[in-house]
Amino acid sequence: MERPPADPVKLLASWMEWERGEITPGRVMADLKTGGLRDVLEHLAAATATEGA
Repeated sequence: MERPPADPVKLLASWMEWERGEITPGRVMADLKTGGLRDVLEHLAAATATEGA
């Protein structure tokens, strides 16, 4: 099964809910995982690596 593309807006919204104490740490971790945070971080890491080269 192919993952949908990451949605940074949804990732940030979930993070902000957690910061306000509206959701539990476990829920925010699940949301970040299913929301594609790994893809966002991999993209940023690759971009940083190519800038430094």
